[in-house]
Amino acid sequence: MDAKELRDSREKEDELYTELISYIFHQKNQKTGVLQIKMIMENDYCICMNHKKIRRLMRKYNLVTKVRRANPYKKMIKATQEHRTLPNLLNRQFDQEEPNKVLLTDITYLYYENGQKAYLSCVKDGCTKEIIAHYLSTNLEMSIVYKTLEHLALNSGIIQPNTILHSDQGVHYTNPEFQKKAKELKLTQSMSRKGNCWDNAPMESFFGHFKDEVEYKHCKNFNELKQVVDSYIDEYNNRRYQWGLKKMTPVQYRNHLLAA
Repeated sequence: MDAKELRDSREKEDELYTELISYIFHQKNQKTGVLQIKMIMENDYCICMNHKKIRRLMRKYNLVTKVRRANPYKKMIKATQEHRTLPNLLNRQFDQEEPNKVLLTDITYLYYENGQKAYLSCVKDGCTKEIIAHYLSTNLEMSIVYKTLEHLALNSGIIQPNTILHSDQGVHYTNPEFQKKAKELKLTQSMSRKGNCWDNAPMESFFGHFKDEVEYKHCKNFNELKQVVDSYIDEYNNRRYQWGLKKMTPVQYRNHLLAA
C-alpha cells in the first residue's frame, strides 16, 4: 500500500469512527466531553480508542461541546504546600464485600433553567452501591464537602474503625481543614491517581446515570432541583434493583449482608 492509499484508508477509518462519535455526541445533546465519549465507546460499543484521537476527530469535524467542561472547582485554586494528596489505597478494588468499608465521594455540576448552575456532592458505598450522603449547593465553597461529611456522620453506624473515604485529588479533598474533619470522624482518606477517572469509576457511573435519567434541566429554581435530586436518590437506593446486587436494591442488599 503506497502513501496515498494509506492516507485514504486512514481518512476512511476516521470518517467511520467519527460517525459513531457524532452519534454519541448528539444523542447526549452535544453536552458530553471526550472522556465520557471514550467510556461510552468502550462500554457500549467495545471500541477502545485513545482520548487524544477522539479529541482530534471532534476538533476536525467541529463537534464542540456546549456545556460539559472540566469541573471548575479543580481550577479554583492551585494546590499549595498546605494541600496534601494521599495514596490510592483501593487500586480500583471498590467492592470489598463489606458494607461501610469503602466509601466513594465526588462532586458534579448540574445546569438547570436559564443556565443556572448547582453542584451535587455525594458519598457512595462501594459494596452496596447505596448513596449514603449527599448535599446540593449553589456554589463550590468548602462548605459543600463539610456539609456532606456532616450528613455522613448523622447516618449512624456507617463510619467504622477502618472505613476508607476515597476521592479524586480535587482541591476540596486535599484541603487541610477537610482532611482534619475526615480524621476526626475516624475516616481514612484515599485518593485516585491524578487525572485518572477510572480510579473513582463507580461514583462517575452514578453521576452518569443521574444525568441520563433525570429531567433536571427543566427545573425552574434551586428548590425544585433539590426535590428532584432527593427523589431520584431515594428511588435509586430503595426501589432500583441491580443485577450485580443479586437483583436487590442497594438498601435491600445492605440489609442482606448485615444480616448474614
